[in-house]
Amino acid sequence: MRVVSGDFGGRRLKAVPGVKTRPTTDKVKESIFNMIGPYFDGGMSLDLFAGSGGLSIEAVSRGIDTAVLVDKQWQAIQTIEENVKVTKADDQFKIIRQDAKIALNILADQGKKFDLVFLDPPYKLQKITQNMAKMVSLSLLNAGAILVCETDQFAKLPETLPNFKLWKRQDYGITEVSIYQFDEVGE
Repeated sequence: MRVVSGDFGGRRLKAVPGVKTRPTTDKVKESIFNMIGPYFDGGMSLDLFAGSGGLSIEAVSRGIDTAVLVDKQWQAIQTIEENVKVTKADDQFKIIRQDAKIALNILADQGKKFDLVFLDPPYKLQKITQNMAKMVSLSLLNAGAILVCETDQFAKLPETLPNFKLWKRQDYGITEVSIYQFDEVGE
């Protein structure tokens, strides 16, 4: 794994040891950023199931100001910390070891608002639509926020969701990426 482009382009990243996490391949990561960017003019991102932290590191490399990375697995947190050190920009990353549901409440209490969100939970534990609804109820999203949801091909996220518009969807073998845009007014 590596950072594909931007300020940290080409830097090697470590994967989380074991089989509890599944890193986004460089090919899928590059495709995601070509769909949503490929570069950004600031903003704050949230990676709710951060794994190795590769998506958030790529986002900051491409211009996001600050990334919040959440994972409850200790090995993932250790890997994220090591990967963030490779960037030499530690101050642009906030790492939280916590369950996703609890982390959302903590972030809301801190008044955080996000422009870009990555939702790539373990395939067997997908609660993406519930997490999206919770982000809306907790006012965690800026108007027009982009949510990148990575699932397996069986998840079949809905095309219509309250407060969100499906922007793009792409299949990559066993992986499906659905990109939603937050519509503050709702439908």
